[in-house]
Amino acid sequence: MFIQHSQQLVSIIVATFNSAPYVIETLESAKAQTWQNIELIVSDDCSADNTVAVCRDWMDKNENRFVRTELITVPKNTGVSANCNRCIAASNAGWIKMIAGDDILFPSCIDDNMQFVQNNPDAAIIFSQVKLYKNNFFPENFIAQDPLIYPMNIMNPAYTSADQYKLLLLSDRITFTPSFFFKKQTIVDAGGYDEDNKLAEDYPMWLKLTRQGTRFHYFHKPTVGYRRHEKAANNIAEKLLFKPLFLKTEQLRKKIVYPYLPWDIACAKKFEYNVSLLFYKMGMNKSSRIYRGLYKTSVVLLNPFKYFIYLKKHLLNLKKTDLFYKD
Repeated sequence: MFIQHSQQLVSIIVATFNSAPYVIETLESAKAQTWQNIELIVSDDCSADNTVAVCRDWMDKNENRFVRTELITVPKNTGVSANCNRCIAASNAGWIKMIAGDDILFPSCIDDNMQFVQNNPDAAIIFSQVKLYKNNFFPENFIAQDPLIYPMNIMNPAYTSADQYKLLLLSDRITFTPSFFFKKQTIVDAGGYDEDNKLAEDYPMWLKLTRQGTRFHYFHKPTVGYRRHEKAANNIAEKLLFKPLFLKTEQLRKKIVYPYLPWDIACAKKFEYNVSLLFYKMGMNKSSRIYRGLYKTSVVLLNPFKYFIYLKKHLLNLKKTDLFYKD
């Protein structure tokens, strides 16, 4: 295999857990990259199916495509954060593209990202568009592109990392996480992923990076295919008022979000959590017309802190000067 020596080494890391039905497509998409100088690392978080055997067999047959390959396994499940840290530690490259074992990379994914790096030398954390599909990556199963338009609410070129941090405290606005491409040293310097947090690995990392001064970059081109398949937990949430994960991550918000928000916004969010918990306990977390109306009324119109926020926005005119209160 001929490798252009001017190309930097890039790691493609495939994180797997019970991915046997899908992982071959993921691996084939890594093999099909137009960028040649690639090492492939697969890290399995103690799958209960035959994911490891499937990956090992494929890697044995295709190892000549890559500079090197490595298959990492563990004796017990450790969670996504720990799996991410193992992958990053195993990488020999300066740049890393992580991909779940049921998604795919488009052929020019690495090329497109590295071209952006060349054109933007200050970029260390990069996002791009994601194409969503139902079950299989067939044209007829295409759902949407995310984001559809350039996400100026978080990736506005005029925003600093401090601005992005404020916007992320208000909500996790990065729905196109599968496109995440990053400089290894930036994540290492940030201390890696928090392994104590097994529920939501990405959002805490976004907050940590932007708080420490790392600005996020974005280019508007699809680089990754994301599979919404019937066994995925997030598909269940589509029929609910709010995702069950919202309730499970309240302790995380108490630690890394609420202390850094203005008091009225933090209280409004706590109020929303308590309303959501009540709806859940009463069996009303269903996306029916009646429940949707009751829920919206409860978290908006009956939320007293929303009125404090409104007054600060308009009477103090903070909507023009403070990102926390910007419309």
